Amino acid sequence: MTGSKINLFNLGTLLALILLVGLHATHLVGDEALNDPLSEKPFAEARVILQLSDGDSDLQSRVLNIANNLIKHYGGPDFIDIEVVAFGPGIELLYADNKNQDRISSLATSGVRFMGCMNTVETIERTTGTRPELNSLTIPVQTGVAHLVKRAGQGYVIVKP
Repeated sequence: MTGSKINLFNLGTLLALILLVGLHATHLVGDEALNDPLSEKPFAEARVILQLSDGDSDLQSRVLNIANNLIKHYGGPDFIDIEVVAFGPGIELLYADNKNQDRISSLATSGVRFMGCMNTVETIERTTGTRPELNSLTIPVQTGVAHLVKRAGQGYVIVKP
């Protein structure tokens, strides 16, 4: 009888230790997940980047249409992770006075992230003497193409409409 009490005590202690270690590990994973952009949408079935490097207003509209269509196709914004990366002439989509500002705002509300290349912005400023004002929803990245490469390595599909 004493042997079974010891075994139960040891088993209880072992289970308590496993639980504590598990909680600690979950906490650590949780902290890392907070810093991992891929965890922003843990139920996403697909991760897509829409590359915009053309200043054509029809193409800009098409990129926004595609983002909206993807959200519908996947059944809502929680099931698709979308970034629009604008560089070169495509940065015009993210100008504060762009005619698509309301659509950008609506898509951002659905979790679409709009990344703007700061190398492009700095080049425009050097060339024209004026720094373009960007939409307040723009998330700056230093180099748009480098961001694409990084995301491709993280499993994002890059689409250039």
